[in-house]
Amino acid sequence: MAEIILKTEEEIELIRESALIVSKTLGILASEIKPGISTLRLDTIAETHIRDLGAEPGFLGLYEFPNTLCMSPNAQVVHGIPNNEPLKEGDIISIDCGAIKNGFYGDHAYTFAVGEIDPKIEKLLKVTKASLFEGIKNFKKGNRVGDIGYAIQNYCEKEGFGVVRELVGHGLGKTMHEGPEIPNYGRRGRGKKLLDGMVLAIEPMINLGTRKINQLDDGWTILTADGKASAHFEHNVALINGKPELLSTFDYIYKALGLSNSEERPFRKEYLAL
Repeated sequence: MAEIILKTEEEIELIRESALIVSKTLGILASEIKPGISTLRLDTIAETHIRDLGAEPGFLGLYEFPNTLCMSPNAQVVHGIPNNEPLKEGDIISIDCGAIKNGFYGDHAYTFAVGEIDPKIEKLLKVTKASLFEGIKNFKKGNRVGDIGYAIQNYCEKEGFGVVRELVGHGLGKTMHEGPEIPNYGRRGRGKKLLDGMVLAIEPMINLGTRKINQLDDGWTILTADGKASAHFEHNVALINGKPELLSTFDYIYKALGLSNSEERPFRKEYLAL
């Protein structure tokens, strides 16, 4: 079990800086995602942008991963390896991105639609993203890890979706994966106590069909056992004065896509003091 390391205010600000580099990178990618572009081309764009912002790609070489981005289209859940195959109209693509600057990691993810997508898959994306904020809402003083997992699981299973069990969120800091593990399922009041100074990567991985998964022979790519679509959304969140505060944002993605962003407001630093 990885160690739980509580962060100082100064360390939280350094993680925020790295997380926002990831946020900006995902925003750049949002403008590029369209039918015909390859995931390897998006990977190159991301690496260049991260380095231009004075950081290093957080995933490249980590555990010997070969690229800057985990790119997981359609039935791939997470850890897909970028390649030259072009994205097609109707695809979805989950992009997980990491950056390290000043010794601290940022790490979050978003699932994008490529053009017009099936309404059932559109609902999967909507519910998965909403469940992320249900989880964040329960990252608060007096709660335990199981409260976060329960909130995500309950929200998604009510909609008939499969909640992946084998892959979890995690603590974040000077290493990519710190304690505690944050499953997307659980029981209220169970698990590690949530404490001020914790920084978490909360990341629902939700399937259109079965919750069961398989792994490809490449040793990385995880995909749904039934071949149906999967979605993945992730934020970095700190527990400060008993309340969750976002260190990452989807703002840059939404601006690129012409969308509004009210869902983050309850967890954003600029509003929490009001």
